[in-house]
Amino acid sequence: MKRRVLFSAVAGALLAGLTVLFAPVSPANAHGNVTGPASRNYGCYERWGSKFQDPTMATEDPMCWQAWQANPNAMWNWNGLFREGVAGNHQGAIPDGQLCSAGHTESGRYNAMDVVGDWKATNVGNSFNVKLFDGARHGADYIWVYVTKPGFNPVTTALKWSDLTKVSEIGNTPAAQWTQRSDGVEIDIPVSLSGRSGRAMVYTIWQASHLDQSYYFCSDVNFGGTTTTPPTTPPTTPPTTPPTTPPTTPPTTTPPASGACSATYALTSQWSGGYQAEVKVTAGTAAIKSWTVNLAYGSATTVQQSWNSTVTASGNTLVAKNATYNGALSAGGTTSFGFIGNGTAATPTVTCTATT
Repeated sequence: MKRRVLFSAVAGALLAGLTVLFAPVSPANAHGNVTGPASRNYGCYERWGSKFQDPTMATEDPMCWQAWQANPNAMWNWNGLFREGVAGNHQGAIPDGQLCSAGHTESGRYNAMDVVGDWKATNVGNSFNVKLFDGARHGADYIWVYVTKPGFNPVTTALKWSDLTKVSEIGNTPAAQWTQRSDGVEIDIPVSLSGRSGRAMVYTIWQASHLDQSYYFCSDVNFGGTTTTPPTTPPTTPPTTPPTTPPTTPPTTTPPASGACSATYALTSQWSGGYQAEVKVTAGTAAIKSWTVNLAYGSATTVQQSWNSTVTASGNTLVAKNATYNGALSAGGTTSFGFIGNGTAATPTVTCTATT
């Protein structure tokens, strides 16, 4: 049974640098999204989730900027863009012009996805894969992939059903047949076209194999470029809202050992009195059941908040232990966690231990 996700958001606007403030009430635990070519809200989360207050987004990625200002929960809940009870009548449930928001689903949370403009597009060739991630491992009754017809311009035109041509589909596919990951499953749906160039949209309908729950994803693409590798699924529990500045500290790595793990530390932002950091954990040459990362600093430190791990302070050391869902990693598998620390950022000595 799917767990509903509720986030509360408080948005405030300042003319000289817009600042968004919000506080997640509970961790996201829905299904998934198209991670390649990235859907609109997943792409905005992947590019800006760790620096969503950065004012450069307004000029570098204006469509994501308007989406974050309209409703940041559309990105934090990147895995919850669905409707229930459609019974296969997708065109009847979703009006023209509202395909990217699934007909203003979830009380309009995703409405900004329908806004017409120059969304960031993924370069693809005429043959590419649509990669779908399913964090709840429910699999699919079916997955349908559409591409807009030649001549459609998503920069100037709202998407209608008549603009789409179905180009690929798969039928009933249990999650056990998808590619297994530590945080869920994923599947590739191949698409093969000919003679396409320029801007277009890919529209994916995923009928999840539980209840009557349909997911809808708009991905902006540019035919004629080189196929890009989709990003790794980000953590589903976002941090709260520290100001963001460019990272200044290079990562520190610990070489992996057989049957153990390594950890890479990176400073992602800092401000007066605090900082935000991310740590990537990688299993060694054997699978592991759990991991612990120690971050040794030169002086005592404390942590305000962590996600995808439990982080506690012990003198000069922060001790991070895996969450229940990301402790087991296959050989060479990876996961990540983050935290917000108090005080001035410093580069810790990082060590990783694991149980096999």
